[in-house]
Amino acid sequence: MATTETIYIGSLRTEATHLISGNKLITDAPPDNQGKGEYFSPTDLVATALGSCIVTIMGIAARTHGFSIDGTKLVITKIMTREAPRRIAEIIVDITFPEMQYTDQQKKILELCVKTCPVALSLHPDIIQNVTLFFTEG
Repeated sequence: MATTETIYIGSLRTEATHLISGNKLITDAPPDNQGKGEYFSPTDLVATALGSCIVTIMGIAARTHGFSIDGTKLVITKIMTREAPRRIAEIIVDITFPEMQYTDQQKKILELCVKTCPVALSLHPDIIQNVTLFFTEG
């Protein structure tokens, strides 16, 4: 079964519909590539998918092991190549966990999730994935 239906709506924009839920998402070309940058660019979505996937896998692991990561915040930075062909060179994901006491074992579980998310495993090995976990002890 198809996942998404996408329509090019003009002016370097697309509208994607998630077929199971009906949710819609608009993309726009970025300002440095002839777009207005008023919506996520397709490459923004790739970077966002990496961060969302990592934290979702962390959420599953936390639930399985009986602890919470609710309130965890990600800041994601996408860096494009300067030379042709235009592509993502690096994705930086800074993950800050809520102020609470995590055990060393819980931290190890969360660190392992970074390497096991399906998006991380699907990206080309030339894309640098720079993920940092920040624990603020409470």
